Amino acid sequence: MHRLVVSAAVLASVTLAGAHTARAQQPKPGDAIALPSVGEALALAGARSWPQKLEWLYDVPSPTDAAGKIVLHWFCAPKVAACTEDLARVVTLKENTRLYVVAYVNGTKAEAKKLDPIRETEGVGRGTVAFGKQVTALMKRMSISGPVSIVVGIDGKIAFVTTGASPVDLDARDAKVTALSGGIRDYASTSDGPRIVKPDDKFRLTMTVQLAPWLKYSKRTGAEFRLTSPPADIKCDNTVLRGDQLKIAEQAMTAQISCSGPKGVYELRGTITFGYDNPTGGGGGVGTESAPWKFEIKPMGMQ
Repeated sequence: MHRLVVSAAVLASVTLAGAHTARAQQPKPGDAIALPSVGEALALAGARSWPQKLEWLYDVPSPTDAAGKIVLHWFCAPKVAACTEDLARVVTLKENTRLYVVAYVNGTKAEAKKLDPIRETEGVGRGTVAFGKQVTALMKRMSISGPVSIVVGIDGKIAFVTTGASPVDLDARDAKVTALSGGIRDYASTSDGPRIVKPDDKFRLTMTVQLAPWLKYSKRTGAEFRLTSPPADIKCDNTVLRGDQLKIAEQAMTAQISCSGPKGVYELRGTITFGYDNPTGGGGGVGTESAPWKFEIKPMGMQ
């Protein structure tokens, strides 16, 4: 599970053209973000005068809710036209991609509500918004007026940074978020089996589904593995596995059967169906994965 609070050292490096302070090195793709709390983030790098606590419209940023999502740290302020214009973009991204937004609004609670991309009733598990004097002090220290965006991938590393508000800059950010979101996979499968076996010898066919770390296998949806229409001369100990016949170890679900048969070239196919839940309240689903096994049965030493 990745952390989702940008360190003071990283945030302090974001400056805008025209700022009176010297331009520091900007955070770059590949930089890691790994801190345990907002308070610690703001206290790092000797920044003892930084605010130690932020006010939030909703809960504090939640690594649990952000798990399995791209994280967008969005800095803005009222009376900045570019922020009002970018708000619609951020809301669209939140609604159409797997995105968790942490917004920092340099203004009052009422002003933060006007620049709120979470939108309260839609915002369960989708992000939060900081506001107030502490954010004002934070953004002044960082020489940010807004908008500034820092995009963090599910690996906890910065994937994109923009301090610009031009359509080109924001199009590039949106395209990056969309691409990263589209690359998120809830599960993947692998299979294993021999290429050559001896006639009538037992051999094993294995299929494994690896569930993403932010999900859990559902106990409400019965998992099932089924060997699809095996050839009549291939004999297997099972062609269907259910319940405890499917082994689960943390995020991995494994189906394994033993078969044997006479000389020949064969192809078998298996399908595994399973349910999964998102403990953070983001829903779940039913997954189906298939795998082929191609092998030859012949006496060893034959060409």
